[in-house]
Amino acid sequence: MASNKELEFKTKITKEKYEELLRVFELENNVFEQTNYYFDTPELKLKNNYIVLRIRQKGNTFKLTKKEHGDSKNEAYESHIFLQEEQALKMLQEGFNAEIIDLPYFVKPVCELTTERCKTTYKDGTIFFDKSVYYGNTDYEIEYEVDSFEQGTKDFNDFLNEFQITYEPTLRKSTRAYNCIFPKKD
Repeated sequence: MASNKELEFKTKITKEKYEELLRVFELENNVFEQTNYYFDTPELKLKNNYIVLRIRQKGNTFKLTKKEHGDSKNEAYESHIFLQEEQALKMLQEGFNAEIIDLPYFVKPVCELTTERCKTTYKDGTIFFDKSVYYGNTDYEIEYEVDSFEQGTKDFNDFLNEFQITYEPTLRKSTRAYNCIFPKKD
């Protein structure tokens, strides 16, 4: 099992800004699709403990990821296991014992989200332009992944200023998908 710390900055953008950025960075022909399948217990124990468990499918590649909060709102700790296609498809159909990724639960798929994504390097990090589709919703965002919080903050703000983007907070993709299936009760 591989592990890493992810440090990212993100903001919502409009469809028009998404399309503009793809043109400016000449990425129109470099968009790829990935689908995130999110898993949880019937009681939503993972969601309630701010843990995301997903299988991400990119083409015929499947990766199981456990994502937990890091030391700041921009950080997350991730653990990954690459899966064989047959194994992943079985897990998607039947659920699985999450002890394989250090979670003491049997989990089943609860929701999914598909993203059309492209990426490029920007200063000291990687910037992603995402169009996500889930349960009748379509939204657009920028994610900027870096190694340094201080430099990442500066570079992300420089990017927003350069491209005249007003920062607008966005929820995690998993939260947006969950909220469609499990609406918050007032």
